[in-house]
Amino acid sequence: MNYAYIRVSTEMQSYEGQRYEIEQWSLRRGWEIGRWVQEKVSGTQKLEKRTLGRLLHRMKPGDALVCTELSRLGRNMMMVMSILNTCSQKDIHLYSIKDNFELSDSLNAKIIAFAFSLAAEIERNLISQRTREALAAKKQAGIKLGRPAGPSAQKLLFEMQKTDILEQRSRGVTIDRLARKLGIHPNTLARYLKDE
Repeated sequence: MNYAYIRVSTEMQSYEGQRYEIEQWSLRRGWEIGRWVQEKVSGTQKLEKRTLGRLLHRMKPGDALVCTELSRLGRNMMMVMSILNTCSQKDIHLYSIKDNFELSDSLNAKIIAFAFSLAAEIERNLISQRTREALAAKKQAGIKLGRPAGPSAQKLLFEMQKTDILEQRSRGVTIDRLARKLGIHPNTLARYLKDE
């Protein structure tokens, strides 16, 4: 059976680009993808906790796995090499479209896979280093990083019911009981009341 694997790492990314590439590649080869597997997870997540790990465990000799690039399999060289090794041992054919790579049992294919994954890891490390340097430069320039502080949902809930809460407190209702009704921690409610 032919499987297609798609991975994105954030909610902001879409599966569609990778799916389109795999569909076009399959069309050119006259292939039919029997099963699409997609997951939204970091490539650094351990393989056994990912859908990909369960898929590789289920696949049989002669099955094919198609992805857009080796970095979709994992975000570091050792993980990608481990996956390639698993595919090789189980006689699973692996195709990486952008890398123009096909895993076969030849030494050349294994060397190429190693080079691709090493290059991908070096590139990620460089991007990460440049990002850290840019953030450090902004911080040094006095630019405040991160999301601006705003009221939490709990604080807004408190503000909307503040009059009622203060009235109940004046009648002797305990903070614990009020906190349970609001669904917040008693210490949080006590802090809000103290601020008043």
